[in-house]
Amino acid sequence: MKKLEKLQNVITAMITPFNEDFSIDEEKYREFIRFQIDNGCQPLTMGTTGESATLSHKEHHYAIEITVDEAKKSGKDPFVLAGTGSNSTQESISLSQYAEKAGADGCLVVVPYYNKPVQHSLIDHFSAIADSISLPIILYNVPSRTGRNLEPETVSKLAYKNDNIVGIKCASGNIDQITKIVKTTPEDFIVLSGDDGMTFHIMALGGKGVVSVAANIIPAKLVEFTNTMLKGNWEKAKEKQFELYDLFKVLFIETNPGPVKYAAELMGIMNKRMRLPLTPPLVDNQEKVKIVLKNLNLI
Repeated sequence: MKKLEKLQNVITAMITPFNEDFSIDEEKYREFIRFQIDNGCQPLTMGTTGESATLSHKEHHYAIEITVDEAKKSGKDPFVLAGTGSNSTQESISLSQYAEKAGADGCLVVVPYYNKPVQHSLIDHFSAIADSISLPIILYNVPSRTGRNLEPETVSKLAYKNDNIVGIKCASGNIDQITKIVKTTPEDFIVLSGDDGMTFHIMALGGKGVVSVAANIIPAKLVEFTNTMLKGNWEKAKEKQFELYDLFKVLFIETNPGPVKYAAELMGIMNKRMRLPLTPPLVDNQEKVKIVLKNLNLI
């Protein structure tokens, strides 16, 4: 499969810039994609941090096309990961097939939300998507937002059953569960942190990197952080973990991506506009974000 070795270090769960009418701001989006690639990150377009749940399929396709185009122009051959998950298997298949047609390098597929399928149903769901495309698939487990946990035994069965299910983004917050996933999946199965604050712990277990929210605003710092761990410099990595800890926490002081979009606006990266039902952080929480950014000399 294409470029799988690039699925390490930092994959940025990219935020989506909006115009005043809340349409996608293509010019700003292209600029932001270049910012990520130039700082050594692999771009993830239309993940949940990109507010994919509030975008139409047409807009979803548009964002994937923009990302693939900018990646090609960069000359750096990044791995373009497209978020193609849905609570409808058929919709996820359609989005995944479109991503493959558009030139993406892989798909990130979240556990179906709201439906709460049982584990054997999840095997059928993810296997149907895997069978519909030739692209590599990264599973995404975030039970706090989907209402259903993808159990380690299920992950292992999917990894051995489907050649193109190659990894998982872990955002369960359960280190025991993540340990079991690393232990029971194939040696080349790619385990990624889905939570910036857990990256140190997951990479210590053998994880390869992080699908990062914080990288939206500090991509180079995140790449430096993960590189120290891939090189085995755990003392330096621990220092970085403590240095960035407050930022990792404050970016989830309200529902993601509200705080990181507000931080991006303070740093001049893009505006904080969000599509309802999500809104920018309350004033008190904005102040908390400002304090952390000032302490890190980011504003």
